[in-house]
Amino acid sequence: MQGAGSCALHLLFDGANMYKYIIKRLLMLIPVLLGVAFVIFAIMNVAEGDPVYQVAGPDATEEQLEALREEMGLNGSLIQRYFRYIGNLLKGDLGTSYISKMDVMKLYFQRLPNTLKLASLAMLVAVLISVPLGIIAAVNQNSWKDTLAMILALIGLSMPNFWLGLLLMLLFALKLGWFPSGGSEGFISVVLPAVTVGVGLAALLTRTTRSSMLDVLRQDYLRTARAKGVTERKVIYYHALRNALIPIITIFGVQFSNVLGGSVLAETVFAWPGVGRLVVDAIDQRDIPTVTGALIMTTMLVTVVNLIVDIVYAYVDPRIKAQYTK
Repeated sequence: MQGAGSCALHLLFDGANMYKYIIKRLLMLIPVLLGVAFVIFAIMNVAEGDPVYQVAGPDATEEQLEALREEMGLNGSLIQRYFRYIGNLLKGDLGTSYISKMDVMKLYFQRLPNTLKLASLAMLVAVLISVPLGIIAAVNQNSWKDTLAMILALIGLSMPNFWLGLLLMLLFALKLGWFPSGGSEGFISVVLPAVTVGVGLAALLTRTTRSSMLDVLRQDYLRTARAKGVTERKVIYYHALRNALIPIITIFGVQFSNVLGGSVLAETVFAWPGVGRLVVDAIDQRDIPTVTGALIMTTMLVTVVNLIVDIVYAYVDPRIKAQYTK
């Protein structure tokens, strides 16, 4: 009974420490988000000039311009407009698109599921390629298998996404007709964009997996496990891989964030209706509210993903959590 009570008490304090860790991380995100939002807001509003002339047209009088500026919330200094924008953002209001006249928040969340689908499948492709390849390279260090794996990783790392996407489109869409060349007509439409993005991500993950596994494979406890009769497969995939996960999770989280915020090329090449394509179209049309709102929301999403990755770190490696629970 005493042992069970001690275990329960330990779990209680461990859970409390985890909540403390999460709260500290959330508080650290607030100034980051406010700072990034200000930079995006300032660049879009200063670089593009006064959008009132774009909306009102060339024949508008000065009185009409002032009235429209008041209606659009563009009166006042940059700082005043920024705090007004943040106040509206906290209410779920990102403004109205100049082109479609739709609510920017609604536009963003219409496109977000497509970007999440592309990012998730791309990361799945990357993991399915990189983890087995990295393990094979580490277990067979300095052999032809290791050399071949690193050559493939170097090719994947050097290949531009848009070029690979065009090659895949030419082969599998135009020549073989197995997949559509663009659009979002069901699951089959996301295969080529996901492979295009995933192959590039797999290159770095392969090198990270190999490096991390090499560090773990040299540890004494693996030799002890083998001496006890544990099968080589269990030593590699249970003991070694489990303890090599921290660097892999790090790169995985960073890459997933990059895909969420930077899959513009793949979405453009394959006409995939995600957030990246929304931003590109809005830039072409000088739709400042849509560009600003989409970038700020994507920044917030990437920040949340990074927070989730940090929490996963803490569960996998308690030493990280201890830095924030002292």
